[in-house]
Amino acid sequence: MIITKTPFRMSFFGGGTDMEEYFKEHGGAVLSTTFDKYCYVNVRHLPPFFDYSTELSYSKTERVSSLEEIQHPAIREAMKMLDMQKIRLNYEADLPARSGLGTSSSFAVGMLHAFHALKGKYVGKKTLADEAIYLERVLCNESGGWQDQIAAAFGGLNHIEFSQNGYTVSPILIFPDRKKALEENLMLFFTGFTRFSSEVQKENKKSSPQDKLSLLSEMKSLLVEAEDVLQDKHKDLNDFGRLLHKTWELKRKTAKTISTDSIDALYEQGRKAGALGGKLLGAGGGGFLLFYVEKEKQGKVLEAMKNLIHVPFSFENDGTQVLYYAPERLEE
Repeated sequence: MIITKTPFRMSFFGGGTDMEEYFKEHGGAVLSTTFDKYCYVNVRHLPPFFDYSTELSYSKTERVSSLEEIQHPAIREAMKMLDMQKIRLNYEADLPARSGLGTSSSFAVGMLHAFHALKGKYVGKKTLADEAIYLERVLCNESGGWQDQIAAAFGGLNHIEFSQNGYTVSPILIFPDRKKALEENLMLFFTGFTRFSSEVQKENKKSSPQDKLSLLSEMKSLLVEAEDVLQDKHKDLNDFGRLLHKTWELKRKTAKTISTDSIDALYEQGRKAGALGGKLLGAGGGGFLLFYVEKEKQGKVLEAMKNLIHVPFSFENDGTQVLYYAPERLEE
Protein backbone atom coordinates (compact mmCIF):
# COMPACT_ATOMS: atom_id res chain seq x y z
CA MET A 1 0.00 0.00 0.00
CA ILE A 2 1.17 3.52 -0.85
CA ILE A 3 -0.16 6.80 0.52
CA THR A 4 0.96 10.09 -0.98
CA LYS A 5 0.34 13.61 0.32
CA THR A 6 0.45 16.47 -2.19
CA PRO A 7 -0.09 20.18 -1.40
CA PHE A 8 -2.37 22.68 -3.10
CA ARG A 9 -0.98 25.94 -4.42
CA MET A 10 -1.86 29.60 -4.47
CA SER A 11 -0.60 31.68 -7.37
CA PHE A 12 0.22 35.32 -6.63
CA PHE A 13 1.55 36.76 -9.88
CA GLY A 14 1.98 35.75 -13.52
CA GLY A 15 -1.01 33.46 -13.93
CA GLY A 16 -1.82 33.06 -17.62
CA THR A 17 1.79 33.42 -18.74
CA ASP A 18 2.28 29.71 -17.96
CA MET A 19 0.09 28.72 -20.92
CA GLU A 20 2.24 26.88 -23.46
CA GLU A 21 0.89 28.80 -26.45
CA TYR A 22 1.94 32.02 -24.70
CA PHE A 23 5.30 31.26 -23.11
CA LYS A 24 6.75 29.39 -26.09
CA GLU A 25 6.66 32.70 -27.97
CA HIS A 26 6.80 35.39 -25.28
CA GLY A 27 8.24 33.68 -22.21
CA GLY A 28 6.36 33.43 -18.93
CA ALA A 29 6.85 33.50 -15.19
CA VAL A 30 4.75 32.94 -12.07
CA LEU A 31 5.28 33.58 -8.38
CA SER A 32 3.41 31.02 -6.29
CA THR A 33 3.51 29.00 -3.11
CA THR A 34 2.13 25.76 -1.78
CA PHE A 35 0.40 25.70 1.59
CA ASP A 36 -0.65 23.20 4.23
CA LYS A 37 -3.83 21.87 2.62
CA TYR A 38 -3.37 18.58 0.81
CA CYS A 39 -4.84 15.81 -1.26
CA TYR A 40 -4.14 12.20 -0.31
CA VAL A 41 -3.94 9.29 -2.73
CA ASN A 42 -4.01 5.74 -1.38
CA VAL A 43 -3.11 2.99 -3.87
CA ARG A 44 -2.71 -0.75 -3.44
CA HIS A 45 -3.09 -3.86 -5.56
CA LEU A 46 -6.63 -5.17 -5.55
CA PRO A 47 -6.87 -8.63 -3.94
CA PRO A 48 -8.01 -11.29 -6.46
CA PHE A 49 -11.39 -12.01 -4.86
CA PHE A 50 -13.70 -9.77 -6.88
CA ASP A 51 -15.46 -9.88 -10.23
CA TYR A 52 -13.79 -6.60 -11.19
CA SER A 53 -10.11 -5.75 -11.58
CA THR A 54 -9.97 -2.08 -10.59
CA GLU A 55 -11.74 -0.10 -7.86
CA LEU A 56 -11.59 3.70 -7.76
CA SER A 57 -13.02 5.95 -5.07
CA TYR A 58 -13.05 9.73 -5.52
CA SER A 59 -16.27 11.81 -5.66
CA LYS A 60 -17.88 8.59 -6.83
CA THR A 61 -16.94 4.91 -6.95
CA GLU A 62 -15.99 2.96 -10.06
CA ARG A 63 -15.54 -0.81 -10.26
CA VAL A 64 -14.40 -1.96 -13.69
CA SER A 65 -12.84 -4.94 -15.42
CA SER A 66 -10.80 -3.07 -18.02
CA LEU A 67 -8.97 0.25 -18.22
CA GLU A 68 -11.17 1.40 -21.11
CA GLU A 69 -14.21 1.30 -18.82
CA ILE A 70 -12.75 3.87 -16.40
CA GLN A 71 -14.71 7.11 -16.62
CA HIS A 72 -12.22 9.36 -14.82
CA PRO A 73 -9.94 10.50 -17.68
CA ALA A 74 -6.84 11.32 -15.60
CA ILE A 75 -6.91 7.98 -13.76
CA ARG A 76 -7.58 6.03 -16.96
CA GLU A 77 -4.78 7.68 -18.93
CA ALA A 78 -2.30 7.55 -16.03
CA MET A 79 -2.91 3.82 -15.57
CA LYS A 80 -2.34 3.27 -19.28
CA MET A 81 0.76 5.45 -19.30
CA LEU A 82 2.42 3.59 -16.40
CA ASP A 83 0.89 0.18 -17.14
CA MET A 84 -0.95 -0.08 -13.83
CA GLN A 85 -3.11 -3.17 -13.37
CA LYS A 86 -5.45 -4.51 -10.70
CA ILE A 87 -5.42 -1.64 -8.24
CA ARG A 88 -7.62 -0.01 -5.64
CA LEU A 89 -7.30 3.80 -5.49
CA ASN A 90 -8.80 6.17 -2.93
CA TYR A 91 -8.68 9.95 -3.12
CA GLU A 92 -9.54 12.50 -0.44
CA ALA A 93 -8.63 16.13 0.13
CA ASP A 94 -8.66 18.92 2.70
CA LEU A 95 -10.38 21.35 0.30
CA PRO A 96 -12.99 20.97 -2.47
CA ALA A 97 -12.09 20.29 -6.10
CA ARG A 98 -12.58 22.84 -8.90
CA SER A 99 -11.85 25.69 -6.50
CA GLY A 100 -8.86 27.47 -8.07
CA LEU A 101 -6.09 25.86 -6.03
CA GLY A 102 -4.71 23.51 -8.67
CA THR A 103 -6.52 20.56 -7.08
CA SER A 104 -6.71 18.44 -10.24
CA SER A 105 -2.99 18.85 -10.87
CA SER A 106 -2.14 18.06 -7.24
CA PHE A 107 -4.18 14.89 -7.65
CA ALA A 108 -2.37 14.05 -10.89
CA VAL A 109 1.04 14.53 -9.25
CA GLY A 110 0.05 12.56 -6.12
CA MET A 111 -1.45 9.73 -8.18
CA LEU A 112 1.61 9.38 -10.42
CA HIS A 113 3.84 9.49 -7.34
CA ALA A 114 1.82 6.67 -5.78
CA PHE A 115 1.85 4.58 -8.98
CA HIS A 116 5.64 4.79 -9.27
CA ALA A 117 6.05 3.93 -5.58
CA LEU A 118 3.76 0.92 -5.92
CA LYS A 119 6.11 -0.32 -8.61
CA GLY A 120 9.01 0.19 -6.20
CA LYS A 121 10.46 3.13 -8.14
CA TYR A 122 11.75 6.47 -6.87
CA VAL A 123 11.15 9.39 -9.23
CA GLY A 124 12.24 12.98 -8.77
CA LYS A 125 10.04 16.04 -8.51
CA LYS A 126 10.79 17.24 -12.04
CA THR A 127 9.83 13.86 -13.50
CA LEU A 128 6.53 13.95 -11.61
CA ALA A 129 5.81 17.51 -12.76
CA ASP A 130 6.66 16.65 -16.38
CA GLU A 131 4.53 13.51 -16.35
CA ALA A 132 1.58 15.34 -14.77
CA ILE A 133 1.78 18.09 -17.42
CA TYR A 134 1.86 15.46 -20.17
CA LEU A 135 -1.03 13.57 -18.58
CA GLU A 136 -3.34 16.56 -18.23
CA ARG A 137 -2.40 18.67 -21.24
CA VAL A 138 -1.67 15.95 -23.84
CA LEU A 139 -3.29 12.65 -22.88
CA CYS A 140 -6.42 14.22 -21.38
CA ASN A 141 -6.34 17.23 -23.73
CA GLU A 142 -7.35 19.61 -20.93
CA SER A 143 -6.79 23.33 -21.40
CA GLY A 144 -4.56 25.07 -18.87
CA GLY A 145 -1.06 26.07 -17.95
CA TRP A 146 1.93 24.30 -16.42
CA GLN A 147 2.34 26.03 -13.07
CA ASP A 148 -0.03 23.84 -11.00
CA GLN A 149 1.76 20.56 -11.67
CA ILE A 150 5.17 22.12 -11.01
CA ALA A 151 4.09 23.76 -7.75
CA ALA A 152 2.48 20.56 -6.46
CA ALA A 153 5.56 18.49 -7.23
CA PHE A 154 8.24 20.90 -5.96
CA GLY A 155 6.45 22.71 -3.13
CA GLY A 156 7.54 25.97 -1.53
CA LEU A 157 7.53 29.66 -2.45
CA ASN A 158 8.98 29.82 -5.96
CA HIS A 159 9.64 31.88 -9.05
CA ILE A 160 8.86 29.54 -11.96
CA GLU A 161 10.21 30.68 -15.34
CA PHE A 162 8.82 29.34 -18.65
CA SER A 163 10.48 29.45 -22.06
CA GLN A 164 10.87 27.51 -25.31
CA ASN A 165 13.28 25.23 -23.43
CA GLY A 166 10.78 24.31 -20.71
CA TYR A 167 10.86 25.71 -17.19
CA THR A 168 13.10 26.40 -14.22
CA VAL A 169 12.10 26.54 -10.55
CA SER A 170 13.89 29.06 -8.33
CA PRO A 171 13.01 29.29 -4.61
CA ILE A 172 12.33 32.85 -3.42
CA LEU A 173 15.06 33.83 -0.96
CA ILE A 174 13.26 35.69 1.82
CA PHE A 175 14.10 36.38 5.46
CA PRO A 176 12.17 33.96 7.72
CA ASP A 177 10.51 36.73 9.75
CA ARG A 178 9.43 38.49 6.55
CA LYS A 179 8.02 35.27 5.15
CA LYS A 180 6.12 34.73 8.40
CA ALA A 181 4.73 38.28 8.19
CA LEU A 182 3.57 37.64 4.62
CA GLU A 183 1.86 34.44 5.70
CA GLU A 184 0.11 36.19 8.61
CA ASN A 185 -1.14 39.00 6.36
CA LEU A 186 -2.85 36.67 3.89
CA MET A 187 -6.47 35.59 4.37
CA LEU A 188 -8.19 32.88 2.34
CA PHE A 189 -11.97 32.60 1.87
CA PHE A 190 -14.07 30.03 0.01
CA THR A 191 -16.72 31.66 -2.18
CA GLY A 192 -18.75 28.48 -2.56
CA PHE A 193 -18.62 28.64 -6.36
CA THR A 194 -16.70 25.89 -8.17
CA ARG A 195 -15.89 25.37 -11.86
CA PHE A 196 -13.65 23.12 -13.96
CA SER A 197 -10.49 25.08 -14.71
CA SER A 198 -10.15 23.53 -18.18
CA GLU A 199 -13.68 24.67 -19.09
CA VAL A 200 -12.97 28.20 -17.86
CA GLN A 201 -9.74 28.29 -19.87
CA LYS A 202 -11.63 27.33 -23.04
CA GLU A 203 -14.18 30.08 -22.40
CA ASN A 204 -11.38 32.55 -21.66
CA LYS A 205 -9.85 31.92 -25.08
CA LYS A 206 -13.18 32.75 -26.75
CA SER A 207 -13.54 36.03 -24.87
CA SER A 208 -9.95 37.27 -24.87
CA PRO A 209 -9.50 40.99 -25.65
CA GLN A 210 -7.25 42.20 -28.45
CA ASP A 211 -4.76 43.67 -25.99
CA LYS A 212 -4.38 40.47 -23.95
CA LEU A 213 -0.69 40.18 -24.83
CA SER A 214 0.05 43.62 -23.39
CA LEU A 215 -1.99 42.80 -20.28
CA LEU A 216 -0.02 39.59 -19.70
CA SER A 217 3.24 41.46 -20.26
CA GLU A 218 2.24 44.00 -17.62
CA MET A 219 1.31 41.19 -15.23
CA LYS A 220 4.81 39.73 -15.68
CA SER A 221 6.37 43.08 -14.80
CA LEU A 222 4.36 43.20 -11.56
CA LEU A 223 5.85 39.82 -10.64
CA VAL A 224 9.33 41.33 -10.75
CA GLU A 225 8.21 44.17 -8.46
CA ALA A 226 6.53 41.77 -6.04
CA GLU A 227 9.59 39.53 -5.83
CA ASP A 228 11.73 42.59 -5.10
CA VAL A 229 9.36 43.57 -2.27
CA LEU A 230 9.67 40.11 -0.72
CA GLN A 231 13.45 39.96 -0.92
CA ASP A 232 14.34 43.52 0.10
CA LYS A 233 13.72 43.83 3.83
CA HIS A 234 13.90 47.62 3.61
CA LYS A 235 10.81 47.78 1.40
CA ASP A 236 7.26 48.00 2.71
CA LEU A 237 5.80 44.49 2.73
CA ASN A 238 2.33 46.01 2.35
CA ASP A 239 3.31 46.87 -1.22
CA PHE A 240 2.88 43.15 -1.93
CA GLY A 241 -0.82 43.55 -1.15
CA ARG A 242 -1.12 46.66 -3.31
CA LEU A 243 0.53 44.82 -6.19
CA LEU A 244 -1.92 41.94 -5.75
CA HIS A 245 -4.72 44.43 -6.32
CA LYS A 246 -3.03 45.69 -9.48
CA THR A 247 -2.55 42.19 -10.90
CA TRP A 248 -6.18 41.30 -10.13
CA GLU A 249 -7.37 44.41 -11.97
CA LEU A 250 -5.27 43.36 -14.96
CA LYS A 251 -6.34 39.72 -14.83
CA ARG A 252 -10.02 40.70 -14.84
CA LYS A 253 -9.44 42.41 -18.17
CA THR A 254 -7.89 39.34 -19.85
CA ALA A 255 -11.27 37.56 -20.27
CA LYS A 256 -14.93 38.12 -19.46
CA THR A 257 -15.15 34.82 -17.58
CA ILE A 258 -12.42 35.63 -15.05
CA SER A 259 -14.83 37.20 -12.57
CA THR A 260 -18.56 37.55 -11.94
CA ASP A 261 -20.74 40.24 -10.41
CA SER A 262 -20.92 38.18 -7.19
CA ILE A 263 -17.13 37.79 -7.02
CA ASP A 264 -16.62 41.49 -7.73
CA ALA A 265 -19.02 42.40 -4.93
CA LEU A 266 -17.24 40.13 -2.45
CA TYR A 267 -13.86 41.52 -3.45
CA GLU A 268 -15.04 45.09 -2.95
CA GLN A 269 -16.47 44.17 0.46
CA GLY A 270 -13.03 42.89 1.47
CA ARG A 271 -11.31 46.02 0.20
CA LYS A 272 -13.74 48.35 2.00
CA ALA A 273 -13.15 46.41 5.22
CA GLY A 274 -9.39 47.01 5.02
CA ALA A 275 -7.77 44.58 2.59
CA LEU A 276 -4.98 46.26 0.64
CA GLY A 277 -5.42 43.88 -2.25
CA GLY A 278 -6.20 40.36 -3.26
CA LYS A 279 -7.31 38.16 -6.11
CA LEU A 280 -9.45 35.23 -7.09
CA LEU A 281 -7.27 32.15 -7.29
CA GLY A 282 -7.31 29.93 -10.35
CA ALA A 283 -8.69 30.28 -13.86
CA GLY A 284 -11.69 32.33 -12.74
CA GLY A 285 -15.41 32.16 -12.16
CA GLY A 286 -15.29 31.07 -8.51
CA GLY A 287 -13.34 29.20 -5.90
CA PHE A 288 -11.16 30.94 -3.31
CA LEU A 289 -10.60 34.64 -2.68
CA LEU A 290 -7.21 35.61 -1.32
CA PHE A 291 -6.76 38.93 0.52
CA TYR A 292 -3.71 40.74 1.85
CA VAL A 293 -4.80 42.35 5.13
CA GLU A 294 -2.75 44.02 7.86
CA LYS A 295 -3.26 42.16 11.14
CA GLU A 296 -5.07 44.99 12.93
CA LYS A 297 -7.72 45.09 10.17
CA GLN A 298 -8.31 41.35 9.86
CA GLY A 299 -11.21 41.37 12.33
CA LYS A 300 -13.15 43.78 10.11
CA VAL A 301 -12.44 41.67 7.02
CA LEU A 302 -13.63 38.55 8.85
CA GLU A 303 -16.85 40.36 9.72
CA ALA A 304 -17.30 41.56 6.14
CA MET A 305 -16.76 38.00 4.85
CA LYS A 306 -18.83 36.30 7.58
CA ASN A 307 -20.98 34.50 5.01
CA LEU A 308 -17.91 32.81 3.54
CA ILE A 309 -15.72 30.05 4.98
CA HIS A 310 -12.42 31.41 6.27
CA VAL A 311 -9.53 28.96 5.76
CA PRO A 312 -6.49 29.60 7.99
CA PHE A 313 -3.27 28.21 6.49
CA SER A 314 0.51 28.12 6.67
CA PHE A 315 3.06 27.89 3.87
CA GLU A 316 4.68 24.52 3.20
CA ASN A 317 7.97 23.67 1.50
CA ASP A 318 7.99 19.93 0.78
CA GLY A 319 5.82 19.35 -2.26
CA THR A 320 4.51 15.87 -2.92
CA GLN A 321 5.58 13.20 -0.43
CA VAL A 322 5.12 9.48 0.16
CA LEU A 323 3.59 9.22 3.62
CA TYR A 324 3.38 5.44 3.77
CA TYR A 325 5.35 2.92 1.74
CA ALA A 326 4.63 -0.80 1.84
CA PRO A 327 5.16 -2.17 -1.67
CA GLU A 328 3.25 -5.28 -2.71
CA ARG A 329 4.00 -7.90 -5.30
CA LEU A 330 1.25 -8.29 -7.88
CA GLU A 331 0.21 -11.93 -8.01
CA GLU A 332 -0.49 -13.15 -11.54
